[in-house]
Amino acid sequence: MDRFDDIPETALAWHRAGKGAALATVVETWGSAPRRVGSQLAISGEGEIEGSVSGGCVEGAVVAEALDAIEEGRSVMLEYGVSDGDAFAVGLACGGTIRVLVEPVGSVLPEQLLADLVLAREGRVPVAYVSGPAGRRLEREGHESRFRMDRSGVEEDGETFVDIHNPPLRLIVVGAVHIAQALVPMARIAGYDPILIDPRESFASEARFPGETVLHDWPDEGLRALGLDLRTALVLLTHDPKLDDPALIEALRSDVFYIGALGSTRTHAKRVERLTEAGFSEAEIGRIHGPIGLDIGAAGPSEIAVSVLAEMTRVLRKGA
Repeated sequence: MDRFDDIPETALAWHRAGKGAALATVVETWGSAPRRVGSQLAISGEGEIEGSVSGGCVEGAVVAEALDAIEEGRSVMLEYGVSDGDAFAVGLACGGTIRVLVEPVGSVLPEQLLADLVLAREGRVPVAYVSGPAGRRLEREGHESRFRMDRSGVEEDGETFVDIHNPPLRLIVVGAVHIAQALVPMARIAGYDPILIDPRESFASEARFPGETVLHDWPDEGLRALGLDLRTALVLLTHDPKLDDPALIEALRSDVFYIGALGSTRTHAKRVERLTEAGFSEAEIGRIHGPIGLDIGAAGPSEIAVSVLAEMTRVLRKGA
């Protein structure tokens, strides 16, 4: 799965250490390319590398070109055809073609621009790095579809490249119940960093959730401590208004992309009444997916977890 990386951070550190550095970015692909558009490789002037643009198929050639680009202070656009044999070696049935943009830091990619990008990533701020005829810049507005779909790519003019840098996805689960035991590992496989909140230590134990991040806080306090943003999904599984409602109030005041609450239609209707009395509008309350999950006829905790993760994915990618 694609996880949050430190490739821009590494390139900036190498540059500031005086080694020289370049960022190589996949800008276009055709066929079954080994890495998606936006994948990056950092190269130092000493030949160190971090990341990947092809899963190993053409990295050696990219590094050689990048070293020349660093020395000469110029950007270069590379194009490679990945053979079926090389593609098979990295798990694909057939090959394809990739275009890779190499930008030396400092001479081409301004150090301050890269530093601003690194700062945005550290602060969990979605940002687009845009390069083309109009120069290089960071944009936090526009590109709504690209941000939602995590989709970098070349614009319609065929010359402007938009590289999306989204924060890692997070899933915050309130209620360390059986469904959470199935949902948390599924979400991790899907690319989320899951966090559990439940003040009941007998539920939220290391034995039940080995190796996971578990907070024994009241949900509203835990959510405020974690912070909520556009790359966070919130799932409420306790059935207990004393735990769920304070968390819902925090979530409805935030920009989380998904809010789901377990419970029957009758339970949700009572939830709506309580939130209406608390002053929330119909549109605000309408952000809550309840009963939670896609209606797939799920039976048992694992199938319910599948339905929840599917609904989260639909909302993230399609905005519905």
